[in-house]
Amino acid sequence: MAYVYVQNENDAVEVFQQTIIRAYEGLPQLKEPHYFSTWLTRIIINVCKTYIAKKNTVQLVEPHTLENFTSTTPTYIEEELDLWHSLCKLEEKYKTVLLLRFYQDYSVKDIAAILQYPEGTVKTNIRRGLQALRQKLKGAYIDEWVQSVERGH
Repeated sequence: MAYVYVQNENDAVEVFQQTIIRAYEGLPQLKEPHYFSTWLTRIIINVCKTYIAKKNTVQLVEPHTLENFTSTTPTYIEEELDLWHSLCKLEEKYKTVLLLRFYQDYSVKDIAAILQYPEGTVKTNIRRGLQALRQKLKGAYIDEWVQSVERGH
């Protein structure tokens, strides 16, 4: 999650370390242990936002750093990069819910708990985020993906 926000391995490690420190310090305030995962995710998102605000720049990952892709299909890599770049350009509220939903596989209910939003707001932000992605990409492959996601979720 940290890497998705800061998009730099060194920065992600720093954010992760800060998250662990904050979580350790805040552990006595955790009232419901079964919410540990949501609580920790909320901390990492807040640490990322603070880190980005302090740094005041978001650096995109250079394509040459993505040599570890397992796909041998150039089209697949191009599609993934297009999707990734478009996702990074979304408003924060849309990017966050889409990352939590589709990259972290959280349910709408869990996302609402993490972000402390009503479930309806989360659903609206997911829908609007997907629509924004469609507008940014305007390609056949993303249209198919967005349509399948909208039908399935």
